[in-house]
Amino acid sequence: MSGSLTGKVVLVVGASAGIGADAARVLAGDGAALMLVARSAGPLAGITAELRLAGHDVECTTGDVSQAADVAAFVAATVERFGRLDGALNNAATSQGGRLDEVAESDFDRLMAVNVKGTWLCLREQARVMRERGAGSIVTMSSIGGLRGSSGMGAYQASKHAVIGLTRTAAHDFGPYGIRVNAIAPGPTESPMLDRTRLAIPGGVEARIAATPLRKAGTGAEVGAAASFLLSDRASHISGVVLPVDGGFLA
Repeated sequence: MSGSLTGKVVLVVGASAGIGADAARVLAGDGAALMLVARSAGPLAGITAELRLAGHDVECTTGDVSQAADVAAFVAATVERFGRLDGALNNAATSQGGRLDEVAESDFDRLMAVNVKGTWLCLREQARVMRERGAGSIVTMSSIGGLRGSSGMGAYQASKHAVIGLTRTAAHDFGPYGIRVNAIAPGPTESPMLDRTRLAIPGGVEARIAATPLRKAGTGAEVGAAASFLLSDRASHISGVVLPVDGGFLA
């Protein structure tokens, strides 16, 4: 518990499981008051109850990042509950395996709606609130797949490349208002999404881990620690960065 986020209100989008839930635990431990958002009410209530039991100031609400009205509502709910918004971690995402010629149009559309449009909608609404205060920090969730290509996850990787483009542009658009925008690019990280990737590409995850200098998959807590740093005042002059949390895979 570093206390580096004490006094800050952070919105965590996609917080019900996996990296999002683990990151919420880290951010709460570092002192942030949290608004947690996800589509699934049951798991979301579970992580919220866990953090409240540990003594943290946490609220939650459901929402679909691909729906503009939902995004506007949960950003507004954060300000209504806590009176401000200092930081946001935009982690909501979906995945889709298969070669590009194998992906169904409906699956591609849903992937882009959540991963790309959803990130844009979150950035838009969060920046509107933060601009009024002249300060804020936003962290988006890309992937090492957003920095290079490989076979079998092309649609997902395209969406994560787009997240990086949105992040870098947002750093330029919102920087004059005191808002920093950065991205994290995790490598293989133990989570339900990684389990789905294992099923979609047999042996693919293990091959990447074997090619990682640290020879292990990451954890959601390790990604959360990177997010906590970028959201904190320790990163006050860092914006537009894509930070790999990948055990050295891209080195």
